[in-house]
Amino acid sequence: MTLQPTSIPGYNNTNGTECSESELWEWLIASQPVYIVIISVLGIIFNFFVLMVFILHKKPCTVAEIFLSNLAAADLVLASCLPFWAVNISNNYNWPFGKFMCKVVNVGIKINVYSSIYFLVLVSIDRYVALVHGLSHGSMRRPKYAKLSCLLTWSFSLLLSIPTFIFREVKYFPDYGVHACYLEYPSHTAELVFDGMLIILSFIVPISVISLCTLKIIQALRTQTMERFNAEKTEKKATKLVLVVLLAFLICWVPFHLITILDLLLRVQVLGGCTLSSVSDICNQIFTYLGFFNSVLNPILYVIVGKNFRKKVRELLKQWRITKTKTAESTRSNLSSTLKTLV
Repeated sequence: MTLQPTSIPGYNNTNGTECSESELWEWLIASQPVYIVIISVLGIIFNFFVLMVFILHKKPCTVAEIFLSNLAAADLVLASCLPFWAVNISNNYNWPFGKFMCKVVNVGIKINVYSSIYFLVLVSIDRYVALVHGLSHGSMRRPKYAKLSCLLTWSFSLLLSIPTFIFREVKYFPDYGVHACYLEYPSHTAELVFDGMLIILSFIVPISVISLCTLKIIQALRTQTMERFNAEKTEKKATKLVLVVLLAFLICWVPFHLITILDLLLRVQVLGGCTLSSVSDICNQIFTYLGFFNSVLNPILYVIVGKNFRKKVRELLKQWRITKTKTAESTRSNLSSTLKTLV
């Protein structure tokens, strides 16, 4: 199971039989391009806005903001890759962009899958340290360490995406008359290994860490004294935003990972049946695009829940207006001086 269809939609050969839901597939194929274009446009605009706020604001980013800005960058990468897939679906899965772009676009999508969850792991650990071990381990929460962690996360995500770059091909399917951007592993065993790796490294391990940190954070929030509450009010505001972002991520991505596990069980023949196979194939499509919606949802949550982020936006707008006013006054002054010289 991958983040793109690895076969022509409407056909699933998990059990060696053709399992088709033609009417539902026709509806999916017709509606997906419009949906993808919408989340692509919104994702690019919203995440670019978030990045500009973090980059252009005169105050340096906190550790949590460094992680959240990198999450926005990962979402921006995803949103930039999705229009290619919208065109592909509109073209009846006949890939028009060539072999190299087939690899690059899908690597970009896979990088988002790995990096986004691990940026949330990092921000969960940061909130845990800030609220539970703020006094004893405060030195760990330095911007230089956060930036190094982000660099390692990007590198790790790129490393895990190498199989996608190697095995993505543009393959001709004579039965359907299309050249599809197809993920073709060298063997069935390799396919199971890489899909198992996806489940373990992008779901089980990070979700376990996030769940443990979240549990400790909630316990800390409940047991803090009033004095500590006042002293760490800013940390609590940041933690509230992080918890909401984590919840949104789980709602958007857990269904995809669960259906990936179901698909893996079908392929190792622990489960079987044409109906279950068709349900798995269709749900993979639906839950994949539910996961992609998370890239649009995150920036909205920053604005709705993130009081510190809204404050940054207001300060940045104020800073921009002051700069604009000074520039206009300087221009008028220079123009006046020039006119006096001419006279």
